[in-house]
Order: sequence, then structure tokens, then C-alpha cells
Amino acid sequence: MKSAGLFIALLFSATAAVAQDHPSVNAQANTVYVGADGKFEAAPDTAQIQFNVSVQDDTSQAAFQRASKNVDQVRQVLRANGIEPKAATIGSLSVQPVYEWKPKQRVIGYRVTTDVTLKLKDFAKVGPITQQLAEANVSETQNLSYTLENMDDAKNKAVEDAYRRAHNSADTLAHASGRALGDLSYASIDTFENPRVVMPRMARAMSAMANAAPPAPTEEFTPQTVTVTAHVNALFNLK
Repeated sequence: MKSAGLFIALLFSATAAVAQDHPSVNAQANTVYVGADGKFEAAPDTAQIQFNVSVQDDTSQAAFQRASKNVDQVRQVLRANGIEPKAATIGSLSVQPVYEWKPKQRVIGYRVTTDVTLKLKDFAKVGPITQQLAEANVSETQNLSYTLENMDDAKNKAVEDAYRRAHNSADTLAHASGRALGDLSYASIDTFENPRVVMPRMARAMSAMANAAPPAPTEEFTPQTVTVTAHVNALFNLK
């Protein structure tokens, strides 16, 4: 009597944080279907400083002139650190009236606001620039984040790790059943990345502490790594 075709399915479920629906694969005789997770931790390659310039004055023209002066101070800080101002990006400029509601509604001034974003590859410039921006008093807060822009290489390495785990599991199961693992017949890949690390900084507080002896809280520490994970589903033939 001929034995029925052998189909072995081995699935390792992903964690709830990365679980997603994967393509269904029809059962085939003499195959093993496995799923595995892999990851790769990469050091961030980009520091991003974000802050807004917001000023209020009695007239829109006066507010605009003060905003222009503050933005020019930003240019001076960048040039002092060997960075061309065009390396920073600036958002849309908004001009909004400011109202007083009691005893009756009336315009008491105008606020001009814009956002500035600067990306740095040289992390050594982060400290001086954030401190000098704080001393210039052009913004209430600064947001510093570290991220990985060269993501492709990290994703590839996470996929390699996931495939290695999937292949090892399939090979172990094949040998345990008295068979040998054959060629890869089918595979699907999903990749995920963790959120970037964001560190809000109070600009005025930093300015007040600029001359203090203790080092900054982040000094001499390494920014948190960016973890890229991958899930691989693989179908192997059995010999």
C-alpha cells in the first residue's frame, strides 16, 4: 500500500506587535512550510533637530520682521558650525491674528510661526548647535531624534537572519522525520522597523545651564540602536 504524501507544516507565530496576515500556501506533498523571525540592530546614521520659530507683535509687519531676525540667527549658528543654511529645511510661514475675547473680541497682535528641520550626519555637532540655538533664544523647545536613513542594508540583514532561522528549523524537522531538505520552492518576506528615538529638549532650560560644569545628560552615551525585524515564510521541498 502506498503511503500518503507527506506534508509537514511548522509555523512560528510572530509577536502581536508585528503579526500580519501572510499569503496562504496550498498544502503540497513532500514539502515543509516554515515561518521565522529575524532581526538586525543598526546604529542610527542621522540626527534630526526640529524646532519652531514663533514670535508675536502688535502688527503683522513687526512680527514678520522679528521672525526674520530670529531665522537669521539660525543661519548664523549653522554657519558657525560649518553648515550651509540650505542644509536645513523650513516649513510654511503662517501669520495669524491673536485675539482678546473679553470684554469683547478684538485683535491684540499677530503671531508669525515657521518650523525648521536640520539633519546631521556628524553627531559631534549636535551638542554645540542645540546649545547655541538655545542661547540665541529663537525657540521654546527643540526636538532631537536619531534615525536610520540607510534602511535597505539593515532590512537585508534582518531578512538574512530570518531566512537562516527558517532554513535551520526546516532542516531540523526534515532530519527528525528521516528525510533531507531540498530546494526552496516559495518564500514571502515582511520587514518592520521600530520607531525612531525622540528626545525633547527645552531650549530655554538648556540656555540657563549652558555654563554649568556637569556634562549634558546625553554626553558620552551612544544613541539607541534602530532595530529592524523581518518575518520570512518559506516552503522547502523534501527529499
